[in-house]
Amino acid sequence: MDTADALLALLRETTTEPRADTRLEALTLAVSADLPVLLWGEPGIGKTSALTQLADALELPLTTVIASVHEPSDFSGLPVVGDDPAVQGVPMAPPDWAVRLVRAGRGLLFLDELSTAPPAVQAALLRVVLERRIGALKLPPGVRVVAAANPRSSAADGWELSPPLANRFVHVQWTYDHDVVVRGLGGTWPRAALPRLDPARLTDAVAFARRAVCELLAARPRLVHQLPRSEAGRGGPWPSPRSWEMALRLIAFATAAGASREVLSVLVRGTVGDGPGLELLASLDRMDLPDPEALLADPAAAVLPERGDLRQAVLDGVVEAVRERPERSRWDAAWSLLVLALDTGAPDLVVVPASTLASLRRDDWEVPAAIERLAGAVSVSRRADRAAVAVGARG
Repeated sequence: MDTADALLALLRETTTEPRADTRLEALTLAVSADLPVLLWGEPGIGKTSALTQLADALELPLTTVIASVHEPSDFSGLPVVGDDPAVQGVPMAPPDWAVRLVRAGRGLLFLDELSTAPPAVQAALLRVVLERRIGALKLPPGVRVVAAANPRSSAADGWELSPPLANRFVHVQWTYDHDVVVRGLGGTWPRAALPRLDPARLTDAVAFARRAVCELLAARPRLVHQLPRSEAGRGGPWPSPRSWEMALRLIAFATAAGASREVLSVLVRGTVGDGPGLELLASLDRMDLPDPEALLADPAAAVLPERGDLRQAVLDGVVEAVRERPERSRWDAAWSLLVLALDTGAPDLVVVPASTLASLRRDDWEVPAAIERLAGAVSVSRRADRAAVAVGARG
């Protein structure tokens, strides 16, 4: 046995190395923002290992609770009758693991196998996840909550999450990376990089996050609350005032930490869903676009975005600005910007703006020489469109 123990000890010896991992960064950032996170993934792909590593990196004691093997009273508390219930009431006694967390003052509470917990247990977990209350006991601020679940198709006696519980989590789809697994089995696993918040960016990060969410919801009021129609959809991320507040917090933390767009995409889509999340990301992109008025004031110094969709949005904004205040100088400046777009990007992006801008011409405005260059691009683009339509009709 001693030799077997020695061999097992050698097999447990591993090292870690810094490695970029979008999902791991998103998880770490959401935990730092003190939001409950739910990891979705097939069995055996390392969800529990990731949580163990995260707890070590944060220097937090890890408390694992298998939700599916507990009764509702394990989370709502067991009634304990005192000396005079009519006067003192009947307190709800918390389980021992909750008491240990309170005594420690900090920790990582890992609720595993959430999708195999029956509806009654899920209902009891509502206060644990949102209010951090277990019976009469309130978990301290230093405790973070992370859960894990298998898709219903691969969960033993699985249940869909109830909409109230699902809407309290940041949902992260957990998958394995082939290279990480191979290197890890060789003895070297990736190490979680803790987000570093820049103290100088905190105020601007909050203002940026509030502006991003409020501008989108002001323009798209139907996105404020959308309960999915399907049972599976209601068990995932979907938009509500609660989840938009979570998204706002995550944008602020991601901005202050300088997180990548990929990490922000995982967090936002995991909070309000893919559709609203992608609209919010597009809105964030537009917030960084140059002001159309600044471009019209000095077209010679203009710098247009490289990405086609953002460039299109800028050109449309310039033409709209001319429409709202049509003046000869502004009209000429807009043509200069369209020529710049033609010289530095795809010609098809100027087709619609050029056609719209031409329709804004007043009778006493001379046609600028730039129109001849743009007219050729518009003509070629339209011929290509007609050819594509003809080919499609023949097919």
